[in-house]
Parts: sequence; C-alpha cells; structure tokens
Amino acid sequence: MYIIISIVALLLGGVLTWVGIRFIFKSKYESVLKEAEKEAEVIKKNKLLEVKEKFLHLKADLEKQVSARNSKIQFVETKLKQRELTLNQRQEELQRKNSEIDTVKENLTAQLDLVERKKQELEKLHQKKVEQLETLSGLSAEEAKERLVESLKDEAKVDAASYINEIIEESKMTANKEAKKIVIQSIQRVATETAIENSITVFHIESDEIKGRIIGREGRNIRALEAATGIEIVVDDTPEAIILSGFDPVRREIARLALHQLVQDGRIHPARIEEVVSKVKKQVEEEVIETGKRTVIDLGVHGLHPELIRLVGKMKYRSSYGQNLLQHARETANLCAVMASELGLNPKKARRAGLLHDIGKVPDDEPELPHAILGMKLCEKYKEKPDICNAVGAHHDEVEMQTLLAPIVQVCDAISGARPGARREIVEAYIKRLNDLEQLALSYPGVVKTYAIQAGRELRVIVGADKIDDKDTENLSNEIAKKIQDEMTYPGQVKITVIRETRAVSYAK
Repeated sequence: MYIIISIVALLLGGVLTWVGIRFIFKSKYESVLKEAEKEAEVIKKNKLLEVKEKFLHLKADLEKQVSARNSKIQFVETKLKQRELTLNQRQEELQRKNSEIDTVKENLTAQLDLVERKKQELEKLHQKKVEQLETLSGLSAEEAKERLVESLKDEAKVDAASYINEIIEESKMTANKEAKKIVIQSIQRVATETAIENSITVFHIESDEIKGRIIGREGRNIRALEAATGIEIVVDDTPEAIILSGFDPVRREIARLALHQLVQDGRIHPARIEEVVSKVKKQVEEEVIETGKRTVIDLGVHGLHPELIRLVGKMKYRSSYGQNLLQHARETANLCAVMASELGLNPKKARRAGLLHDIGKVPDDEPELPHAILGMKLCEKYKEKPDICNAVGAHHDEVEMQTLLAPIVQVCDAISGARPGARREIVEAYIKRLNDLEQLALSYPGVVKTYAIQAGRELRVIVGADKIDDKDTENLSNEIAKKIQDEMTYPGQVKITVIRETRAVSYAK
C-alpha cells in the first residue's frame, strides 16, 4: 500500500511538474512571439521607409532625365525652326534671283537679236564695199588676198632672218661668256696637290754596314730581291742610301716595304726575302683596295663594283707626265661635279664618270687598246650605266659622244692635265719633243707658222692662204697626223689643227 501511495505521489508530482514546465514554456513562448512580432513590425516599417526612399530617388532621377530630354527636344525644335526660317529666306532669295535672271535673259535675247540684225546689215555693207573695190581694182577678193599674203610672207621672211641672225650672234656671245665663267668657277673651286712621281725610289738606311748584308755573299741576297720584286737595286757610294729603279711604282713600293721589313728584322737571306716579299705583296694589295674604298667614300660615289674599286686604288701607284693618276682622277671628278651642277646636270653621275675616266690606264693585263676604249670596256663589263661608259670612252674622241656627260669629262680632264704644275717630265725631252712637232709640220710646203700647245697635246698649223686652198687643208692635217704617228713617240694623242685665213690690208694716207 505504501508503495502504491508512493507511486501515485510520484505520478502526481510528475504531472504537476510537467504542467508547471509547460506553463513556463508557454509563457516564454508567448513573450518570444510577441518580441518577434514587434521586431518584424519594426523591420517592416524600416523596409517600407527604404522602399519609399528609393522610390523617391528613382522618381527624382526620372524627372531629371525627362527634363533633360525635354530641354534637348526643345533645343532641337528651336534649331529646326531657325533652319526652316533660313530655308524660307533662301527660297525667297532664289525666287528673286530667278526672276532677275529671267529678266536678264529676256534683255540678252533682245540684245542678241539686235546684234544679229546689225551683223547682217554689216555683212551686206561689207559685200557691197568688196564689190565696189573689185570693180575699181579689177581684181577679185581671192586674188587680192593672195597678193597680200605673198607680200606679208616676204616681209616676214626678211624680218625673221634678221631676227634669227641677231639672236644667234647674241647667243654666241652670251654662251661664250657663260662657258668661260663656268670653267673659271670650276677651276677656282677645285684645287688638289700635285704629286711628283719618279722612276726611282731612294731607300734610306742608318749605316753603310747594312749595304753589305743587303748585297749578301757573292750578291745572292740582292739577286734574290731583284728576282722577287722585278726592281733593279743600285747599291753605290751614295751615303746611307740605296736606289730602287723601275718603271712600275707598285713594284718599287713592294721592294721598298720589303727592304724596310728585312732591315728591321735583321734576317736577310734568299728564303726570308721571298717570304717577306710575298707578305708585302698581300699588304700592298690590301692597301690598294683600302685606298680605292677611301677614295669612293670621300667622293660620295656609291654602288661601284669591287673590281673597279680595286682599280681605282691602283691609280695611287700610277702617274702620267709626273702627275699622280689617282689625284688626277679625284681632281677631274670634282671638276666634273662642279661643272655639271653649274649646267643643271646630275653632279653625282658626272663625279662618277670623272673618277673612272682613266680606269683603262691601270688594268691587270696590258692589251693593245687605247686607255679610253679599255676603260669603257671595263665599265661595261662591271655593269656601269651606258652614259658613264660613253663618257669614259669618248673623253679622247675615240668614240662618238652620246650624252652631255662626255664633253664635261673631256673638258675637265684637259683642265686637270693642262693646269700649270700638274704634269712634269724631263725638261730636255719635253722641249725636244715640242720642237720636233713644230719642225715636222714646218717641213710641209705652204706652212707659215706652227705652235705646239697644251703640253704637246695639240699642234696649231697656220698655212698661207695664197699657197693652199680649203680642200688641201684637210689633206694636210691628215698627212701631218700620219707622219707624227709613224715617226714620233708621244703619250696620249696629238690634235692637229690647220688654220687658213685670208687677209686684205690697205692703208689710208
């Protein structure tokens, strides 16, 4: 029984406890629910406020856009109205102008009709006058016109002939002055040093003891050196000097450099001589190429074939009448450029032709051809332009001149060669050659005077007008040229000019 009561009591306690807990939870639940409802209400109000605020912002932005668009539309409408007003004004002006043009057209039409009527009246009057003139003169209008034209032609021919003569005389005077001016300016603007070349080179040594070493035992060293270089080596009593003799400046230079290296090295024997000469030949060949490159760069000549550049470098070791060939070519090139620019031609082409004009004097082989023809063939071989090739070949009149470059090169070559001090030869041989030229021409009958000019390049022959006629002067020129060619030795070519003039002299007393 006690147990039952205890169980019942426990059950009642548990029920009461559960009821109490449920009541507590229910009250808490209700309070939490109320708080949640309050918070939800607050959140709802806040959201509504935010939405209203956004709505107001959007409404304000929309109103701004609408107002901006309305202002743009209003501006466009204003512009359209102004344009419409302008178009209306222009239309009115055009209508007014059209009306004026119509009025002018009507006036012009009336005036043209009047002119046409006047023209017809004038034609009728002219016809009447022509008929009257024909009646009076006894000639028809066509005959009178032909006679008038013939007389006018004769007068025009006479006037034209006189005008032509005056123009020709004036142009000759002007051209002569201008040509002299251009030549003088060219000579004044270009001046190069004159190089003096000899057939010997003097090699200086420190003491005469070295002479014996150079000669060697029984002369074997000097014989080996002469055989390797092709130069005659003269060892005489001249103190501290050895003479290298030879006509080829390249060989003399090779011999001089080889001797210099052998003397510095101290080992002088045939095997060493051959080795040094071989090395020096390569050095000289390199120096030749370098000289050619420097020359074309200095003159501003571009695109030249390497073989032509090498031949230009070889000019440094060649001379003509004592004038260094490279310096002569440079001087001629500069003269050609100056003269071409003065004449309004291409100075670069002229400088190129002037540089290459004597390239035929330094070929590797020695064909039996004039140097101008050989130079032209070399230029053609290495793809130079036709006008350059023609200028090179024609500078001694051995081919026909085809462009204006050819006479420029010819003239500048003559200027460079005939300039005082440019060329030199032994005085006795030079004077003898000029005397021989003059005496040879004087030996012909009818020759009065002879003058050798241009350093022996030209022979002027003056004949008596009463002894030789015009036809014989040409034969005399050819005969003198043939005789000079057969009997004399001379460099280049000699131009023979025979002059025959008639003079009438009287005295007033």
